[in-house]
Amino acid sequence: MSREIASFVSCNKDLLKLYQSNSLRDHIADSLLTDAILIPQQIAQAESSGSLAVRIKSASFVNVMIRNINSYCNGLERDGVKETEYLNLLRREIRSFRKSFKEWRKSISKGRSDLSWNFNDYMGY
Repeated sequence: MSREIASFVSCNKDLLKLYQSNSLRDHIADSLLTDAILIPQQIAQAESSGSLAVRIKSASFVNVMIRNINSYCNGLERDGVKETEYLNLLRREIRSFRKSFKEWRKSISKGRSDLSWNFNDYMGY
């Protein structure tokens, strides 16, 4: 869905070169695509890792990307995208995904009340 939205809203239809554009909308579309692609990669990394620390970092990173995608939708709307029904559809999908993601994230840390899920932990602060 993010690929189709990026293609629809961007001025540059070559999605692999959006980062080279001078258009704010193209940069937002590129970021939307990047984060949407990274989410399943991070989930796969967490699932395949035997390290609790790696699993927690991957899950925290996914949480950040989920928030980013919502921000990108807001940014596209502020940049003048008139077809907000597409952005609202992506927002609904992200809300639905977030519910499932929270349940999955809980399964990583079952029995560990000392774990924290904030961005500073992900960045190593």
